[in-house]
Formats: sequence, structure tokens, C-alpha cells
Amino acid sequence: MLKNNLGYPRMGSHRQLKKACEQYWSGKITRDELNQAARKIKEENWQLQVNAGIDLVPCNDFSFYDQVLDMSLLLGAIPARYTPVLSTVKTNQEIDLYFAMARGYQKDGLDITAMEMTKWFDTNYHYIVPEFTVNQEFRIFSEKIFAEFNHAKQISGKAAKPVLLGPVSYLLSGKEKEAGFEKIDLIKKLVPVYIEIINRLKIHGAEWIQLDEPYLALDLSKKEKEALVYTYGEIARRCGGIKILVATYFDALLDNTQLAVNLPIAALHIDLVRAPEQLDEILALVPESLSLSLGVIDGRNVWKNDFKKSLAHITKAIGVVGTERIMIAPSCSLLHTPFDLDQETEIYPEIKNWMAFAKQKLQEVNALYQIVNGNTDLYHANQEAITARQFSALTNNAAVKARVEGITDADAQRKSAFPVRQQLQQERFKLPLFPTTTIGSFPQTDDIRQLRAQLKKGELTQQEYDTAIEKATIDSIHLQEQIGIDVLVHGEFERNDMVEYFGEQLDGYLFTKNGWVQSYGSRCVKPPVIYGDVSRPKDMTVRWSNFAQQQTDKPMKGMLTGPITILQWSFVRDDQPRSVTANQIALAIRDEVVALEQAGIGIIQIDEPAIREGLPLRKANWPAYLNWAVKAFRISASGVQDDTQIHTHMCYSEFNDIIENIAAMDADVITIETSRSQMELLEAFSDFEYPNEIGPGVYDIHSPRVPSVEEMVDLLEKAATSLPAQNIWVNPDCGLKTRKWPETIAALQNMVDAAKQAREKLAEPQTA
Repeated sequence: MLKNNLGYPRMGSHRQLKKACEQYWSGKITRDELNQAARKIKEENWQLQVNAGIDLVPCNDFSFYDQVLDMSLLLGAIPARYTPVLSTVKTNQEIDLYFAMARGYQKDGLDITAMEMTKWFDTNYHYIVPEFTVNQEFRIFSEKIFAEFNHAKQISGKAAKPVLLGPVSYLLSGKEKEAGFEKIDLIKKLVPVYIEIINRLKIHGAEWIQLDEPYLALDLSKKEKEALVYTYGEIARRCGGIKILVATYFDALLDNTQLAVNLPIAALHIDLVRAPEQLDEILALVPESLSLSLGVIDGRNVWKNDFKKSLAHITKAIGVVGTERIMIAPSCSLLHTPFDLDQETEIYPEIKNWMAFAKQKLQEVNALYQIVNGNTDLYHANQEAITARQFSALTNNAAVKARVEGITDADAQRKSAFPVRQQLQQERFKLPLFPTTTIGSFPQTDDIRQLRAQLKKGELTQQEYDTAIEKATIDSIHLQEQIGIDVLVHGEFERNDMVEYFGEQLDGYLFTKNGWVQSYGSRCVKPPVIYGDVSRPKDMTVRWSNFAQQQTDKPMKGMLTGPITILQWSFVRDDQPRSVTANQIALAIRDEVVALEQAGIGIIQIDEPAIREGLPLRKANWPAYLNWAVKAFRISASGVQDDTQIHTHMCYSEFNDIIENIAAMDADVITIETSRSQMELLEAFSDFEYPNEIGPGVYDIHSPRVPSVEEMVDLLEKAATSLPAQNIWVNPDCGLKTRKWPETIAALQNMVDAAKQAREKLAEPQTA
């Protein structure tokens, strides 16, 4: 019985990669220094997994930015607009081309936009979307995977297991950039390159190769299923002597079960955390030639594994296929969990005993192996922790439970329909056509982060810290007034993260010191942990919003994070339905919304960027989720008067298939990401005839490039062909926390100028 791991966090135990990448981008370290930092992280990760007893140690799971982008570079799927970059950078500087694809390129006389970015299934991880054309060609472009395999082999003392995104899932994760073809049609061009990669890895000594095919857990068309059969048939035919493990995760195989178990592969990985019910059907169909990797350790949460449940799956599988054809594994890559629980010294010991981070999850894989082989002490210690959590008073609050049970339909309804509210809001705020605003945050400079660190270390008093944050807030308000923005924000300088900030102030939450996970590129978040019933003991944002409003005559937005995003971007308790936890958070946010209104804040933004990412992977399960998710948002937003304007924000989402549900949220204004997609996302709102107001993001904040006024005017003109001009807002596509001040100021000035030009060009002619 083998112990298998699918992938490991790559930022490093103290976010070393984040720091190295950002230093490289700013010119503070050399390319060699960046590579050295990466090399050290990879070596530490491989050695840690070997020490934990993992038999199949993954390699090529490391990435400087994103593993899907890595595949695009490996396969030579480089969009044509980067051809000038190819000629600018030397062959041994492909990292600069790579970062240009991820972040855009604005130097050497070039101005090239970044590739589109979106969420990886229902996680908070973002990937760079491959771009395909009708005449797309593939070839081996990068040598990284081969160098990394040889490096891993040296460190581990045995052949590591290269990990690649499988051919079908790679194509399905991409986007057609021309009409007249389907991306899956490229499979016969793509598979030969995969075969070449696999055979080269075999020559280097690889014994196992993991091909991730998470799309096997989704609804697939007949053509997509045929592509899977073709792909693995060709690999089996032309790649003899190497074992292929196909990894699925995040949901059950369901109607794809027969297809998956009959692929000509050595092993199939299945997720028994998200979909334990699939095991029986798989065991009934599994052929004698196929080994099973059982994903029994939760790769997406921080709770200690219940060995009793996992052992039941393992024992059942052994009883059908035998010990030698079973692997024990996490449910998916551990990329989605923090690095090491041992670094947390301030978590309440009783709760800490219920938890496990990536390092501890490797130990759990090994412990399960030992228990199967007779170690009862490990089993009993685990069950003591599971029982203690189940009956702990820390997890239960009777008053919160009673309030949730008392929710009525009226709690999720605004007093009047949107047309009535819109008229009252126009009379109250008197905003111009194409009003300008931002999404909320402004750059969190080193000075701001240092203030927060000094406060935590006791080097600043609370009063000294507050005074410094007040100054930063006032400066940002004056800057917005000078630029000419219509609806202001306070900048969120007091906030560490849009979810962590709230988690620190809600009961039922705990926060960590080093519980970082990668969101995209060098961006890491530290999700709060929901361990018990959630409630709001006091105001969370009123002090800063009220202070900011006092500094200006212009409208000031109150900024909140919505219940579904707080839920989705937290590590959620797994001992009650997520819908119950969502309603607990919704009531807490509702109380804050009402408090902001009472403090005189007339525009309140409740961000819900994660509402689509929370969708179940199978469409049959969407209605149930959307029903409780939309209701939770409406509960949070519906306690205010009609002339209070409720905004929400969503980013990096395809809205076409849930547009009715977005409309059902009934926010007065929704701001969305549209810049990287060149306003393509607005088609869904136009076709649906979305009735409320929309702020389509006119520039991409995930890239340091500054778009021109003309570029943004062009996007607004495109928007105006899809939407009524009087319903369009002008804003960036997301918060500006990660940007630098010079590029932020320049981009916002251009944005305001673009709005002014749009008012002149697109305003409806006045009748006499």
C-alpha cells in the first residue's frame, strides 16, 4: 500500500517565494537570486515529504505564479501578442516572458495586456486562462519540468512523481480566442506533445506520472468524453513502461465513473472527502488492472482527519481490490491549506488539537498507513480529539442558533422594488452620468504594513496607530477629491485582509499567525477559521467609515465583505451544513449594515466575489446552493431604507449561467471584472436585460500596467452598446490593495478622464 501526495504548498513556510517574486519584479534581486529562493523551497518541500514517509512525492507542482500558466509555457501555448517579448528577452530568460503573460508587460516600448485570470473550480485559487486559436500549435517550449524532476530525484533519493494538468482538463480550462472551433477540437494536436513529455520523463527515470483531470468530476459532453478515451488510449499505446495516475478531485465522478475506471491507466485518484458516496460504485466497476488512490484526508480544510471514517473507506476498498492496489492520499493538492500548524503558538490549545495543516496532513497519511498495519495507539489518540471537538462548549451558542431558526422571508426583502429605490437614490446623491468610484482598498504600502506589525509587537500604542491610519485615510480622501472621483472610499488601511479583518471581530472565529494560502501569483491570504457559531459582538467598520465621511462632502461608501465570501474564504467548520453557517454570518453583516446606515453612511458595498466560486461543480446541485446563498446575501442587505444604496462586487466570474440568481440578489449596483475579457462578460447582463446598475471594471488591477484614457473609453463604449448609459458606473475591476501608488494615481486619473469623455460622447441628446 503506497502513501501518495498530489501536491504541496509552494510559497514556503514563511512566504519566501512571495517575497522573492515581488523583489524580482521591483528589480531588487537578480534572476539567479529568485531561482535560488525557489530551489531552496522545492528542496525543503521534497525532503519534508520524504521524512513524512510519502512514497509518491510530487514534483513540478511548484510554480512561480500558477500551474496552469506553467503548462501553457511548457506546451508553447503563448499568445501572439507576446511575440515582441519573445524577441526582447533571451532564451535563458523565459521567466520574464512567463511573468509578462501573468502580469502584463509595459516597458521596452511595449504595452501588452496580461492573460485572463479566473478561479480554479470552486476554490479561492486563481489560474491564468490558456488562450487558443483555430490554428493553435503546441510544442515543448520550457525545460523546467525535466530539470525539476532530476533535482527532485537527487533530493528524495528516489524517482519523484511529476505532476501535470491532464490534456483534456488543460484544454477545458482555456478559452477560444477566435470563432469557428471548439477548444476540445485541439486534442489531437495536443496529445502528441504530452506523449513526448511523458517519454522524455521516462528516459530521465520517472516511474509514475500524475495527470490531473479534475474535469472528470464535472458534466462532460460526448465530445469531451471521447477526447478522454482518445487521450489515454494514445498515451497507453505510445508510452509503455511508465505508470500513469489520473487524479480527479473536488467532487464525484458520477456519470463519468464507467469512463474513468476503464481508462488504460495504472491508477485513479478519487476524492472521498467531497464525495465519499462514490466509493461503492467505483469498487463495483474497478477492473483488476487498476489501483485506487483514496483521497481521504481533506486537502482543502484545516480540521484533523477522523480516522474512523477514513479507515472505513480504506478497509472497504482493501476488501475488494486488496492492499497492494490501494494508495492513501489527501483528497487534492495541499496547495489549498496552510503550511505548518506547529508555527501557530497562540491558538487556544483545545481548538488547536482539532486542527491539521499541510505538514500534519502528510503525517495523517502516514498514521493511517500505520493504523491499517496495527498501530492502535494512533487511532485512539485521534478519536479522543474528534470526540472532544464534538462535545465542546466552544462550538455552540444557543442564542445564535435560535436567531437563525427565526429567520423569515421578510428578512430577505428590501422595502420597495429597485425602480422605486433608484429614483430615491438619484434624488439623494445627485450623481452624474457614468459616476466614478473604486472597489474599496487603496495600496497597502510597506509603511502601512509596518504600522500594523508595530502595533502587534507593542511598539505602537493603539492611539498612535489610529492617528497614523487616520492620516493615511485623510490623504486618500483628498487624493480622490483631487482626481475627481464621485463616490469615495476610505482606503481600508486599517484592514489586513477583506475576510480576516472581519473574522478577527466575529465570535466563533479564530485567526492564525502563519496560516497563509496562495490566492494568485504572489498574493497570499490568511483565511480565518470558523470553529463555532458566528455572531457580531460589536461594530466592526462604523468607526472608520464615519471618520472618513466626516472628511468630505462627497458620498463615502461603507465597505463590507458579504456572507458567502466570508464563508467561502474561511476555513469552515465541517460539523454543520454550510448554509447554516452562512445565515449566521449574514445576520452579523446585517447588523453592521444597519449600524452603518444609522451612522449616516448612505452607500454600502457588500462584496460577494466568491458567490459563483461556491457553486457545486455539478449543475444538478446548483439550485439548492444558489437558493441559500442568494438568500444569505439578501438577509445581509435588506435591513436598510430605500434611499440607502447597496452595492456588491464580483470578480473573475462567468455570469451567463447564474445571471438570474445575480439579479435575484437585488443589489442596487453591482461592480464586476470585465477588463481582461474586453467587456465580454457584459453580454450575459445585456441578454438578460439586467435591470439594476452595473460598474464594469475598465482596467485590470492585477497588472501593474497603466491603461490609457482611450483604452478605457473604448471599453465604456462597448459597455454602452450592451447596457443603458444611465445604469453604468465607472470603476477598476477590483480593489487596489496590491498595487503601487504611482500606477494607481495614474490609472485613476485616466479613469476619471475616460468617464468625462464618455459623458460627452455617450450622453443621450437632450430634447428641446
